[in-house]
Parts: sequence; structure tokens; C-alpha cells
Amino acid sequence: MSLLTVVDDDAIANVSPAVPAVPDGRLHLYGVRAPELVALFADHGVVCTEAEARRILGRLLSEGHDSLEGMKRPVSKGVRAGLELLTRRTPLSIAEVVRDDVDGFEKFLLRLDDGALVEAVKIPLEKPGHFTVCVSSQVGCAMGCVFCATGRLGLRRQLQRFEIVGQVFAVRASLRPGERLTGVVFMGQGEPLHNYDEVIGAASVLSDPCGGRIDARNISISTVGLVPQMHRYAVEGHKFRLVVSLHSTVAQRRKALLPIARQWSIDEVAGAIRALHQASGDRVTVAFCLMAGVNTGIDEVQSLQALLGDVPLRINLIDVNDSRSIEDGGFRPPSALELRGLLDALQALKQPVVRRYSGGKNTEAACGMLASRHLADEAARAGLVTDAVG
Repeated sequence: MSLLTVVDDDAIANVSPAVPAVPDGRLHLYGVRAPELVALFADHGVVCTEAEARRILGRLLSEGHDSLEGMKRPVSKGVRAGLELLTRRTPLSIAEVVRDDVDGFEKFLLRLDDGALVEAVKIPLEKPGHFTVCVSSQVGCAMGCVFCATGRLGLRRQLQRFEIVGQVFAVRASLRPGERLTGVVFMGQGEPLHNYDEVIGAASVLSDPCGGRIDARNISISTVGLVPQMHRYAVEGHKFRLVVSLHSTVAQRRKALLPIARQWSIDEVAGAIRALHQASGDRVTVAFCLMAGVNTGIDEVQSLQALLGDVPLRINLIDVNDSRSIEDGGFRPPSALELRGLLDALQALKQPVVRRYSGGKNTEAACGMLASRHLADEAARAGLVTDAVG
């Protein structure tokens, strides 16, 4: 069964190809590592050693310089000419930046070459001057999770790895002296494992010493439970952290929240989680977006215990961030009393529980909110009616 059979046919009828054409035919440098750059040059008769390729990428990607001028160990003239002829390194265009003055979260709305919009969020960490970036992996999303603004956008197309890496570099350019990006989370627009190859490729560039220089263990990739890709990830043995967004382990409830659960059962997802643990030997991180009166009851804890009580887990809890009113189908975070009852019940599992902060509530920081508003505004200016906004 195809992954996209869980989505309305109209939502995918006009999806662009997975790899959109580069406007001028040149390879974008944000998406390559040293061996790939060497191979590109070789294909066009340019001799470039891997050491030269590493110096090029270190200068332009890791250090963020605009040119090769001033390198301590310059590369050959032929390689420099090949670089200009065969590659490009245009940064993503910033359409808007919105900052939440309460918690310091900053949302970047970025415009791609074809005009599509994606979002990245600059997240301040407890250590002053250190930040994580939340990036998007698709333009929209095909999963249709009922509480997610991006799910109501539908899937437009996949992102290429340079477009994913470009989000991190766009945020990095906003840093002040002494500030650092120390982590990346693939929890923005899109289902990362639905764009598996480009996401893993982007994470590999971001963790490369000649790329983003971010520790692979500080790169988290989320999924709502694409079982075949989870098993592939386990077999390939990546060092990134895979976060499985369960949201509910009660079968019927999960199906109501996540259309993908109608394709792969919670038992199949649990089997893939076991495979991840067996492959890495580490705890598997599972996540729940908490919604008042929906997934905060004792039955959720009992179901999780029955399903995965024998697997070492790390349980991440985060409140839903939904701009819709209750009358329009919106969800609300649990009350303090409701949350306390859930946390007390989770203690019986003897698994570490991490309470994640849902930031940027005053700046449309939930995935898809800012892009939704821009799409609606652009449609209104054009005198159009759009069904892209839920």
C-alpha cells in the first residue's frame, strides 16, 4: 500500500517532483559533502582532491564566508573556476522574521526559488548564547494530523537537501558574535521520513566537520510512524536521534488523530521502535503532543506500558499549540490538574519523562501557522479563494 493512500487524492494530485530543477543547472553547494564535490568536478574534467574539497566546504559552509579569498591554503585556479561554473551557493530568501519577546523564540519564514514558503525556528537554549534550529523537510505535509496547521496545508512538494541546510544557514546568519547553533531538530513543516533520502543527506551535511559542524547526537529527526522507513533507519545505523511522535498508543484514538495510523498499526510502530532500540542499544525517544481531554488519561499510560513497557524509552511531552477556536475544531493544552495526574501516572513506568516547552505561542510559532497566514494574505491580495488554509 502506498504511503499517500491515507491522504485525499486531491491533496496530492498536483505535487511537484521530489527534486525540483535548479534554475540555472548548477549544483547547490549547501547540499554536498567533499566526496560528492570531487565526483562533480571529475565528471566535468576538473581534478580536485578530497583535501581541496574539504577546504572549500570548510571555508564556504562551516565558516560561512562568501568567497575563497583569504584562504590560508588556496586551491588551484582550475578548481576555483570549476566551482564557479558548476555550483552555486545562493542563500534562502527571508520573507519575514517574527520574534516572541516573552521567550525569545524567532520564526523565520523563508521563500524558495519557486516561491514556496517554509518555516524555521530559532530556539534559545538554557545555556546563554546557544540555540537549536527547528527546520522543515517538506513544503506542507501529506500526513493530515488533525491538530497540526501544516497538515491542513497539504503536501506541495519535497525539499531538497540544500533547501533544508539553507534554513539552518539562514538562521545562523542572524547570530551575534559569541552565539552558536548547537543543535537541529527536524520537527518543522513536513514528515521527515516521507522525504527520507533528502533529510538524511541534509543531516549528514549539517553534522559534517566541513558542513554545519553540529554533533550528530544533537540532531533529532521526528516521525509520526512511517514503519518501513523506521526499519530502514535502524538498519543503516545513523547517529542522529529519531523521535517517534506517538501522540497516543490507544489504537482507535491514534487513528482519529493521525491518518497514517490507519496504514500502520500501533503494534507495527511498536515493533519498529523495538528494532531501533536493538540496533542502537540506546533509549528510543517517543513524543506526545498533549491535548486536553484527548490523550492525557490513565488509559494512555496503561496502553503505553502494555505496548512498550519492556523497551527503554525517553518520553517527551509538549503542549499542543493550536490557533483555532474550540468551535472551529481547535485543541487546548491540558489543565495543571490534568497534567499533574498524567505525570503521576507516568512515574509507574520508571522511564525518564521530559517536559518540553512549547515556545513562540505569541508569534504563530506552531508549524504551518505563519505560512498559512502568508498564503491567505497572498490569496486575498490576488482576489482568490484558497483551500490551503484550514
